Amino acid sequence: MTDARHRPSTALTTIVVLAGAGGLCWMAATATAHFIEQRSLQDVSLALQTGGYAWANVTTNGLQVQLEGTAPSEVQRFRAMTQVASVVDPSRIVDQMQVAQAEAIEAPKFSVELLRNDEGISLIGLVPAETDRLAVVRLLQSETAAPQVTDLLEAAEFPVPEGWELALDFGLDAAQLARRAKISVAPGLVRVSAITDSPAEKARLETDLRRAKPEEVVLVSEISAPRPVIAPFTLRFVIDDEGARLDACAADDDAARNRILDAAHKAGVTGAAGCTIGLGTPSPQWADAATQAIAAVAEIGQGSVALSDADVSLFAPATVDREKFDDAAGRLEQALPAVFSLQAEREQPVEADAGPAEFLASVSPEQTLYMRGRITDERMREAVDSFASARFKDVESTLRTDDAVPGGWTVRVIAALEAMASLKNGSVTVTPDLVRITGTSGDQHASGKAAATLSQRLGAGAAYELAVRYDERLDPLLGLPTGEECVAGLNTVMSESAIGFEPNKSIIAGDPAETLAHLAEIMTDCADFQVELGGHTDSQGSEGFNADLSRARAQAVLTAMQADGMDTGNLTARGYGESQPVASNETEEGREANRRIEFRLLSDVPVRREPLPEPVVVSGVTEAPATLSAPAATDAEAEPGAETETAASEDQAVEAIGPRLPEPHPTTGTQEVSRPAGPQVQTPATVGAAENLSHPLVLGPPAGLDADEENARLPVQTPDDNTPRPEPRPEDAANPPQ
Repeated sequence: MTDARHRPSTALTTIVVLAGAGGLCWMAATATAHFIEQRSLQDVSLALQTGGYAWANVTTNGLQVQLEGTAPSEVQRFRAMTQVASVVDPSRIVDQMQVAQAEAIEAPKFSVELLRNDEGISLIGLVPAETDRLAVVRLLQSETAAPQVTDLLEAAEFPVPEGWELALDFGLDAAQLARRAKISVAPGLVRVSAITDSPAEKARLETDLRRAKPEEVVLVSEISAPRPVIAPFTLRFVIDDEGARLDACAADDDAARNRILDAAHKAGVTGAAGCTIGLGTPSPQWADAATQAIAAVAEIGQGSVALSDADVSLFAPATVDREKFDDAAGRLEQALPAVFSLQAEREQPVEADAGPAEFLASVSPEQTLYMRGRITDERMREAVDSFASARFKDVESTLRTDDAVPGGWTVRVIAALEAMASLKNGSVTVTPDLVRITGTSGDQHASGKAAATLSQRLGAGAAYELAVRYDERLDPLLGLPTGEECVAGLNTVMSESAIGFEPNKSIIAGDPAETLAHLAEIMTDCADFQVELGGHTDSQGSEGFNADLSRARAQAVLTAMQADGMDTGNLTARGYGESQPVASNETEEGREANRRIEFRLLSDVPVRREPLPEPVVVSGVTEAPATLSAPAATDAEAEPGAETETAASEDQAVEAIGPRLPEPHPTTGTQEVSRPAGPQVQTPATVGAAENLSHPLVLGPPAGLDADEENARLPVQTPDDNTPRPEPRPEDAANPPQ
């Protein structure tokens, strides 16, 4: 009975013990789980912070580690998972992270750069994958004569942007039109930077680009042309009653032009003034000379100055004070750079008593003579004009009569003009006390010959001053060719042994060594001339292709000449395509003739590499002239052959000293002078200031004139083998029937 009572209590105790044990286990498990959660949370949080994954959130649930948050990318999510797995077992990780939605990839900026020069065409840039790059290359190869087309393009798989195809097509057209250019193509936009051979080609290219441009495409062009060749390099500044102005102006660059225009505006020029930038300046100090010359005219207040290459001419009217003019001319002469030479002239007042008599003359390189000053009377002016017209190509005279000039003045003037015979260009000033000659000549003995001529004309005691500079380009003894002769020789070589090319290419075919050797021989004396080397083709092929091919071939020849050691600094290559045929393109012979390389002279003025040497100033007094012939014998004393010997000796004197004015045949009253039988030989004679007349004249000279001046009015031509003569009389006329 007792055992029955104790059984319920045992069971209760067991239950209580078990419940307590379970409670203790639960508490232990809870404590352990909480510990593990906290420890995992701390470890994972620390790992994420260390790895830079602050965007990830961590929660723990027992052994589970839950990762939440929005990862910037899938890569970042994976890296965060990897970082957490290094701390806790991967099986405990519950990935609930999200990945941010990726932004749409922006299409790249498509663009193409077409670079074209004599070496070929290069394509650089990024194009849509749909662009047929092979077709682009083939188009450029077929429509241009470029030696090679280099494709450096890259493609991207993106839609073709709006305006791309039109812009690309126009860019390819521009590459065909411009032979040296950089062409940038973008959707709806084309930029063209090109260099042309001339202003005319620049205008043509601009016009062609405007015509080819689609309306939907924007064109931005920057086209330049080389400076023109200016010969002679000229500037003329004038101050007169109408004000100050630039009649002509040339400059070698923008800086020089700005300096010249600034000086002109300071001197009184109002409004816009033009000044052409070009090639051909005689000195890098052209702007210095021009500004100093303009300042000199501004200083005297009225007059003009002209610069023609290195020659500077300062002129002032008679109203300008002589002392003021001399001061300005002196300062200008000192300020001019070494290569420039100054000729300063002040117009003499019209009044006869305004000062000593003066005669001024200048001759241009084109042999145009300008004369001004005083002369005895109208008849003597006609005599001087006639003499000058016989010696020079053109004559412009403003001589005025003045019967107060000293005796022998006309002979003095004619002697000075004759002494200028060996000058290519220069001037002469004649006063009663001095004959001054300056200029340029191709004769190394020009000064000596001028002095001899003055001695022959004026006799002993005439003072002179000579300043003649020597130019070897003008020396006939050196036999240097002219520009026309150089070009003719070069073209002759090309016609006799032409340089051939491969079909439709600018590659020289065969060995051009022999032709280059002949060209080099001519270029030895012709490198100073500016010459164009032009390429020409037949009419087969497109116009653009022919233009490109002709220029490429001309450039190939120029390159070959340069590689052969020739001085090609003054040669330029240009392509004319089919525009200048010399034969019909309907036949094979005509097409062959049209495919040629041709030289053309750009300027007949050689490019000086160094300035001319300074003139050697020679001053002195003339000596007595040598006897040219014995006194004329009377008709009764004349012996056969004497006249011929006398003529021969006089002809030798003429050849040594120069031509002389003829002497009129003397007569006495109306008495007829007897002549020896046989052919007559007329000998020239001149009566100079120191010579005596050997026969009296029927008509004496007018009052106030020397007999020598009167003789100068009657020039008589001396016949020679080239003098026209009448045809022989027919025999029936010479022997009429009886």
